[in-house]
Amino acid sequence: MRARQFAEVDTAPGTSCKIAAMQDEVDKSRLLRELRLDQTQREEQSSSSGGARGRRVVIVSIVAVLLIAAAVIYGLRWRRVEVQTASAIEPSASSAATGSVLQATGYVTARREATVSAQITGTLKQVLIEEGERVEAGQVLARLDDTAQRAALAQAQAQLAAAQALHAQYQAQLEQARRDLKRSQGLFEADAVSRQDAEQARTQADALEAQVAAQEKQIELAQAQVDGGRVQLDYTVIRAPFSGVIVAKAAQPGEIVSPMSAGGGFTRTGVGTIVDMDSLEIDVDVNEAYINRVQPRQSVRAVLDAYPDWAIPAHVIAIIPTADRSKATVKVRIGLDQKDPRILPDMGASVSFLESADPARSGAAKPKGVFVPATAVVERDGHSVVFAIEDDHARERSVQSGAVNGDLRLVEGLPAGVQVVRHPSADLRDGTAVAISKE
Repeated sequence: MRARQFAEVDTAPGTSCKIAAMQDEVDKSRLLRELRLDQTQREEQSSSSGGARGRRVVIVSIVAVLLIAAAVIYGLRWRRVEVQTASAIEPSASSAATGSVLQATGYVTARREATVSAQITGTLKQVLIEEGERVEAGQVLARLDDTAQRAALAQAQAQLAAAQALHAQYQAQLEQARRDLKRSQGLFEADAVSRQDAEQARTQADALEAQVAAQEKQIELAQAQVDGGRVQLDYTVIRAPFSGVIVAKAAQPGEIVSPMSAGGGFTRTGVGTIVDMDSLEIDVDVNEAYINRVQPRQSVRAVLDAYPDWAIPAHVIAIIPTADRSKATVKVRIGLDQKDPRILPDMGASVSFLESADPARSGAAKPKGVFVPATAVVERDGHSVVFAIEDDHARERSVQSGAVNGDLRLVEGLPAGVQVVRHPSADLRDGTAVAISKE
C-alpha cells in the first residue's frame, strides 16, 4: 500500500526530491535512537564494572592495612631493648661487716714479675713467645745462636777423651811395673839380683802410680770443662723461671741480648716480661691520719675502675711500716680473695675497709642471698623484682630485699652469677627481648 502511495506521489510532478529528503530524515532519526540506546547500555555496563573495581580496591587496601599492622606488632614484639647488666655476687663471710670505715685508691700490682734475659751475651735465633700467652715454669721462651758453645763443648769432650786414654796407658804401665817389682823382690830374696835393681823396680812402680793419680786429676779437669761447656750451651736456651703470662715481648730474632746493658742501645737486656697472675694484689696509699683504722687481715671490698659494678672480696695483707714524707701516706697491701682473669696489673682500684677486722675470728655468718646493684631492684605490683637475662630475654624474678652494702643490695631468690638489668625501665616486661649494652 505504501509502495503504491509512493508510486502515486512519484507521479506528481516536482515532488520526488521532497519525498527522498523525508525518507532520509526518517532513517537518521531511527539511527539516532539506536545510538542513544547503545550509549545508555555502555554507561550501565561501565557503572557495573566500576563498582566491581572499586570493591576490589577496598578489599586490597584493607588487606594491606592488616598486613602492615601485623608487621608493626611483630616488630614491636621482637624489637630488642638495649640494657646494662651486672652480675649477682655471692657474698662471703666478710660481707657481714656493717659498713665501710675508710676508703682509699690504688693500683693492682704483681708480687711475682720478672723480665727474662739470657745469662750470656748472644744473638737471638728464636723467640717463642707472644704477648698474652701463658707459659709454664721451665718452658723454653727463646734460643740464642749456640755455634760457639757447641764447638767449645766438643773441644772439652775431646780433651776428656784424650785424658782418659792417657790414664789407661799409665794404668797399664803401672800394672806392668808392679809385676816387675814383685819379680825383683823374689830375685833379691834369692840373691839373684842386687838391691839396686830391686829398688829401681820399686821406684818405677811408684812413679807410674803417681802418673796415674795425676792423670786422674787431668780427667777431673777435663770433665769439669765438659760440664762448663754444657752449662754455657744451656745458657743459650732461655726458660721461664715460673708460671705466668707474657705481658711484654722485648726482642726479636737477630737481635743481641745481654745480661748487662751495653752503650748505644743496640743490645737488648731482656726477651720478655712474665707476670704471675696468682700473685696479683692491690697497693693503696692511706692517709697517715687514718692509718689507725686499718688492721692486718681486715676485711676489704675492692672495686676496679674498669668494672664499677663488681665488688671483689679482699683483705689486708700487711701495713708497710714506713710513711711517705712527701705525700703523708702509708702503703697498705691488699690481698684478693677472688681470682679472675679480668683483674690485670696496673688497673686502678678503690677499696673500702670494712668494720669487721677479722672475719675468721669474729665468727660472722655468711649472709644468705646474693648482692646485686641497688638500682636493679624495682617494685612491680607491690613486690620487689629484678629482671634476669636468660637467652637474650628479660625475665622478671621476685626477690626478697635485704641489707644495703654501699651501692649493692642483698637479695634472696637469685643464683650467684646471673646477669641482671641494672636500671630497668618502667616499660620493661617479662619476656622482652634485650641487647646487652657494651658501655
